[in-house]
Amino acid sequence: MAKTPDGKNTSGRGQRDLKVKVKSARGRTLSSTRWLQRQLNDPYVKRAQTEGYRGRAAFKILEVDEKFRFLVPGARVVDLGCAPGGWLQVAVKRVNALGERSGKRIGTVLGIDLQEVEPVAGAEVHQLDFMDDGADDQVKEWLGGKADVVMSDMAASSSGHKQTDHLRIISLCETAAYFAFDVLEEGGTFVAKVLAGGAEGDLQKLLKQKFTKVANVKPPSSRSDSSEKFVVATGFRG
Repeated sequence: MAKTPDGKNTSGRGQRDLKVKVKSARGRTLSSTRWLQRQLNDPYVKRAQTEGYRGRAAFKILEVDEKFRFLVPGARVVDLGCAPGGWLQVAVKRVNALGERSGKRIGTVLGIDLQEVEPVAGAEVHQLDFMDDGADDQVKEWLGGKADVVMSDMAASSSGHKQTDHLRIISLCETAAYFAFDVLEEGGTFVAKVLAGGAEGDLQKLLKQKFTKVANVKPPSSRSDSSEKFVVATGFRG
């Protein structure tokens, strides 16, 4: 057992000593310093870098799909608010959009976002506001039909007020749900991020009317101090 020069053992201290500590710097707020330190010590951030994903959020959709299995070979997938592209990367592999698994159906992955997104191999990415008139028809044209999965990791810009942010993201999620109603194939799946906070009841009722099953899940990669969760609605009634 390792000991300090004065003879005290260091049991239990080694792991803590390995954490990266970030010193406050001029011009950096305390909250931004804490965020940076959390990022530097986040195992999912490190895994994303090692495995080539564009962000830790990729593991959220991976874990949700492990539980519900909607990203299957041959599926046609629409990712709303797809920047920076981590969810697209996961979807491309899972639905076999590159045709790498011989004998398996080849899927289609379509990403749309308000901002320009760096291309993702195997995915078709467009700059589009899904709230625009005719956006649903445009997406179906790009897909060559209806979608099997509509997924969204979108979040409204933070106001700094918890309840306001909650209402904003629920409203955004409801809008994404109505878009999904227009583009989903019967039996399809809708997956979206929401924030727990008490106003999601109407969204749940809406989804239960349109889908045979609605579940809520907080994947392991979602930070424990975050109020985010994911609603997974399967079996679109059409």
